[in-house]
Amino acid sequence: MLTKRTFLAAAAALSLALPSAMAVAEERIDVVTTTGMIADAAREVGGDLVEVRALMGPGVDPHAYRQTRTDIVALANADLVLWHGLYLEAQMEEFLIELAETGNVVAVAEAMPRNLLIGHDDYDDRYDPHVWMNPNLWSRVVLTVRDSLIETHPEAEATFRANADAHLEELRTLAQYTTGVLSSVPAESRVLLSAHDAFNYFGSAYGFEVTGIQGISTESEAGLQRIAELVDMLVERDIRAVFVESSVSDRNIRALIEGAAAEGHEVVIGGELFSDAMGADGSYEGTYLGMIDHNATVISQALGGEVPDGGMQGLLN
Repeated sequence: MLTKRTFLAAAAALSLALPSAMAVAEERIDVVTTTGMIADAAREVGGDLVEVRALMGPGVDPHAYRQTRTDIVALANADLVLWHGLYLEAQMEEFLIELAETGNVVAVAEAMPRNLLIGHDDYDDRYDPHVWMNPNLWSRVVLTVRDSLIETHPEAEATFRANADAHLEELRTLAQYTTGVLSSVPAESRVLLSAHDAFNYFGSAYGFEVTGIQGISTESEAGLQRIAELVDMLVERDIRAVFVESSVSDRNIRALIEGAAAEGHEVVIGGELFSDAMGADGSYEGTYLGMIDHNATVISQALGGEVPDGGMQGLLN
């Protein structure tokens, strides 16, 4: 694992070979984030005053991600580093904590009131990090991003506050839409089974029973007994749709479908959900609004709810 001394040595050597962010985007605040969701919030709040780079792109699993040599340089040169915390970036956490000793580094979800967080089944001092699944909770992260940008560049406080207010209004509209379409799912069908436990905040917000094959982290393993238990649940409760995730292998989901078929019970894939990463860069699903709009629309439609064509704004593919 990279130590602080190793990090400083590598950053010093590599920064000579790579152009600085300020040379590429002069006068902009250079912001480096871990996840795409945080990067989206930084772009919304920062507007034209920021140049934002996310280390983890579409389809990348943050639970397993390790910083590369290029990442080290970007993090060292950044005016502001934003990471999630709550043990989401498990393989990077020690490195980021060390970086915070000398740099402008903020864990944007760590300030969340603990009474709003869902505890981790296996650790008393850990919490489920997937707070972006509830737009109302994510609004708190947006406020932390806003305050971090103001602290970094106080001269632009008025702009950052205005941009944040506008984005928070979009999040309120998103929350209203998701509540509406998901409430149309029949009560007996409100069971969401996916690859790992990324949807607990979703389930709490919208009244769905949520089950993941793996635990909160994708680093956990699902054994044959777990698969067998879930096959029994699918059959006994007549659940006919399960969901794959864009950043997690579909191997276990397909094992469930095959196991249910062996019992004479047909199960289909209800759709692909964005769990730990957003959609393709440049697409509507590659924004936070599009990611959550997609998830809510796909889940509702697959489980018997009523949804408008193209989702909240008619922009879904």
